[in-house]
Amino acid sequence: MTATTHRALILVLLAALMASTRVHHFAAVPDASWAVFFLGGFYLRDWTRWAFPALMLLAVLVDALVITAQGLSFWQHYCVSPAYWALVPAHLALWGGGWWLRNRYRGVGLRSLGLGAASLLVAVAVCHFVAQGSFYWLSASVPAPDLAGWWKNYSDWLPAYLGVAALYVGLAAAAHAVLVQSLPGRTAAAPAPRR
Repeated sequence: MTATTHRALILVLLAALMASTRVHHFAAVPDASWAVFFLGGFYLRDWTRWAFPALMLLAVLVDALVITAQGLSFWQHYCVSPAYWALVPAHLALWGGGWWLRNRYRGVGLRSLGLGAASLLVAVAVCHFVAQGSFYWLSASVPAPDLAGWWKNYSDWLPAYLGVAALYVGLAAAAHAVLVQSLPGRTAAAPAPRR
């Protein structure tokens, strides 16, 4: 399998994961979007110029389809405010966390696991800061925003978002480790060639 084919397969898998879980954003199936952007930064960093916008467009399209399927106007929905567009830099923070990790990846091992956990924690915290902060301060949903209310909202929701992202990224990391260990001619210490 060529590097291009490998990346294309990963992009398709990430897009399918996001589309299939984002439609249930407020249901029992956890939304994998944050993990998808983090993993995209790790696996698709060389395709960032077009893969990131493609996944952002997919996220917006899924949101629009779900909202309009409920008989609501996309622009009048509770979650769509001027702050909605802050999801671009918020998701870019996740992508950047994956990119940062990939640049330091030296193969499957405890070092990579530790770096992965740290980069995911920081990326999710920054993403949540931008996404939640912009919604809190810019949307009309919060009638009297103040610093204490913002902090409570931020700290109340951060563990849940981090937990869901960690679940999906952890599953991807486990699959990655199994695949790397089982591929003939590949060693755990050799990262994929950059193209």
